[in-house]
Amino acid sequence: MNLRTNSRTSKTNYAFTDGEIFYPESDGEPMAETDKHRDLLSELVEGLKRYYAEDAEVYVTGNLLFYYVEGVPEECVAPDVMVCFGVPKGDRRIYKLWEERAAPSVVIELASHSTFKKDRTDKRELYESLGVKEYFIYNPEYPKTLPSLIGYRLIGEEYEKLRVENGRVFSQVLDLELVDTGGTLRLLSRQTEKFLPSFAELANAEKRARCAEAEIERLKSELAKLKNE
Repeated sequence: MNLRTNSRTSKTNYAFTDGEIFYPESDGEPMAETDKHRDLLSELVEGLKRYYAEDAEVYVTGNLLFYYVEGVPEECVAPDVMVCFGVPKGDRRIYKLWEERAAPSVVIELASHSTFKKDRTDKRELYESLGVKEYFIYNPEYPKTLPSLIGYRLIGEEYEKLRVENGRVFSQVLDLELVDTGGTLRLLSRQTEKFLPSFAELANAEKRARCAEAEIERLKSELAKLKNE
């Protein structure tokens, strides 16, 4: 298995503490390249967490350092979105493959002009070698000469490129459709035929619920007044 050293960690000092190898919790790089990248990363991670909230064996995280070779802390990567099936929920500071005993099932990388090539080459080969079942790349900056949404599925030991039609590609592992809306990336449930709700949609739903409760209380008060007259 041909694994590559992650260039994002090349500046990190990997010290030894009491004879044990130190695996850093940060690589010193920013969480996302732009506000758009950061906001979308949060939307996707939190949306998937809510979607799998009732499944104790699905762990969802984002931008967490993932170490895949025991004893070699230079060999790591920080996927933007990582979904691990068969892995119990719980807060983690880093993800060690040899301890979790399961590679991520799905990875989504949010590309930029500066990372798009590496996402399509080095990272694709790495995730393929690690056995990541599905790998998706989305570029919110909308490149003019390259597709904004790309998907791969592991067939045997190699990735097969998925066909993206009208900005949509289905994830068999997630049982969700990734949809490029022309402005952002959304996740669509085929069962409900609805997108996983965004932060704004959840806030609006909560606001409507509060207004409805207030209206019910107002009507109850009006009814009580009528009964007393």
